[in-house]
Amino acid sequence: MKKNNCICIFTLMLILYVPANIFAQKKAKVATLLIDNQRIATTRIELKQENTSLLKAYLQLIEEADKMLLEGPFSVTAKTKLPPSGNKHDYASYSRYWWPDPNKADGLPYLRRDGETYPGSQSLEASDRQRIGALAESSETLGLAFYLSGEQKYAQKVAQLLRVWFLNTATRMNPNLNHAQCRPGRNTGSKSGVLDGRLLIIAFEASLLIGDSSALSEEEKQGLRNWAEAYLEWLTESELALQEAASKNNHGSYYDLQLIYFALFTGKTDLAQKVAQNFYHNRVLKQIQADGSMPEEIARTRPLFYSIFNLHALFLFAHLAEKVGVDIWKANDDSSRLKVGLDFLAPYTNPELTWPYPTIKEVNRMELFQLLLLADSVYPNENYLDYATHLPKEKLNVDRAKLAFPLMR
Repeated sequence: MKKNNCICIFTLMLILYVPANIFAQKKAKVATLLIDNQRIATTRIELKQENTSLLKAYLQLIEEADKMLLEGPFSVTAKTKLPPSGNKHDYASYSRYWWPDPNKADGLPYLRRDGETYPGSQSLEASDRQRIGALAESSETLGLAFYLSGEQKYAQKVAQLLRVWFLNTATRMNPNLNHAQCRPGRNTGSKSGVLDGRLLIIAFEASLLIGDSSALSEEEKQGLRNWAEAYLEWLTESELALQEAASKNNHGSYYDLQLIYFALFTGKTDLAQKVAQNFYHNRVLKQIQADGSMPEEIARTRPLFYSIFNLHALFLFAHLAEKVGVDIWKANDDSSRLKVGLDFLAPYTNPELTWPYPTIKEVNRMELFQLLLLADSVYPNENYLDYATHLPKEKLNVDRAKLAFPLMR
């Protein structure tokens, strides 16, 4: 009897929290690039059909979205210290693992302490890193909330965030990362800073999530495409960006991920296909060993974190490569490097299993959940979701990947 009462309560809550106009939207699928549009469309249908297994994740999403309606907008022009260019519209950030030299009065040049974040690198006065993070988190949350609820207030807020960051003359970011991850006393921007650009993908995905609303005008949508084209040009022509392209670890993976995403977003499918055709050889085979390990990531002070982080980029790229007919997954090949890479990491969903390499900090093993979800759809006979049973149930119940995946990290 108690069980039936709980089901009735959950059903009532679902009816109350999923507005009726969610189902008045014209298109069943949204034109997202990274987020699986079939999966998220199915989620919306399942919410309508009162699928209570999604309820907690949905309510958590809406709760977070409602808070974000009151935050922002965010702009690179909000920093009070000018970047090295002297132009407040240029994005600036500071390398988190570089610290002042304690033996120097001015601390210069900064010294590297891998895996340890220098608090000053997160300064709001000088760095835009927290602002671009807030832009990404808010736009994703609000965009998903709009698509799944149909509530226009969420789409309107996403539009405001995008206008201020990308479009408005007084507040827009210039489409470059010339001064990302500066290292005081060493440079005014490093190739590693291109990694910050992965967060831009989240904002552009949000623009697609609200595509069927009237929140953005056609002129504004074209403005976003123009910005993306300019940023893609910077990615492919800037000396700094090309140095990052030569990186042999997760930085190289995320560079290519940005490249294929913005090529697809701007309709440059030839470029997307070219990048995709070289990816398996240039990235996957060179980064993942036959046993599934990733030496470049294992060499770090947080090897499990960076191994998951890199595999996430490789999985997302493989997902996008499907759109231009390139198979990175190699699902029918038992020696698929993506598969063996996950086989190497998946057992560590079990908190009782100790990571065998030295590490300075514990990792959030929930980060493996999205990889398991993607793998379940690509390698359906391998039962990868069985590994998820080791993850904390209370966290799984509210994880937004249950509603939509894949999502950028």
